[in-house]
Amino acid sequence: MIAMSGSSVWGEVWQQRIADALAAHGLLIRGGLNFTPDEHAPPGPAERPARAVLLVGQAGARPWPHFMRWRRERPEVRENPLDTWSREVIASVAARFGARAVSPSDRPFLPFQQWAMRAEGLKPSPLGILMHPEYGLWHAYRGALLFDHEITVEVPQKTIHRCDACIGKPCMNACPVDACSVQGFDHRACLSHVRGPLGDACRQGGCLDRNACPYGAAYRYPAEVQAFHMAAFASPT
Repeated sequence: MIAMSGSSVWGEVWQQRIADALAAHGLLIRGGLNFTPDEHAPPGPAERPARAVLLVGQAGARPWPHFMRWRRERPEVRENPLDTWSREVIASVAARFGARAVSPSDRPFLPFQQWAMRAEGLKPSPLGILMHPEYGLWHAYRGALLFDHEITVEVPQKTIHRCDACIGKPCMNACPVDACSVQGFDHRACLSHVRGPLGDACRQGGCLDRNACPYGAAYRYPAEVQAFHMAAFASPT
């Protein structure tokens, strides 16, 4: 059983309703946390420092059919369509439940990765993507809901960081230009390769290093989803 901080039964029921609203779009709650009094929290719905945050994201490619249906209905949205869809969906849920919606692409950037590590107890993989014990590298955070009140949150259980137990680190050996190394991510080398004549495999099937990871294979994004993300990465805009 997962321990809970807080004791409000109403809070659990209320979060289930939020989860149901997100599930209608293929999204899910990815943990939450209450801000400490000395934390520099972003503004909540009342424009005062928020008291709590629920992270919203995905596991595998569950949102893809919902996003593609929206895209067919909104062909005029050409720039950052997935981000636009995510913002609209999460904002609509926020409005229903008295929250303020925020996005990882908001400026100034909010500490989504730090929130995720606290909320779900995750650690970064060698690629920089957070390693999830079940989803592997095949998950994402699409936004968050900020609240003016504290919420009931799950206390993440301690789990083995899969990267610590991984032999050989195949995620560090699949890239033909060694864009990911112990020195970090070489963005320029990666982008040049993906855009170049030898980058077909990456353009059509996604990052070779990411696909080499053995964990969370059941949640691996289909090739069309990976190609979509890679096209966005390689876009000159």
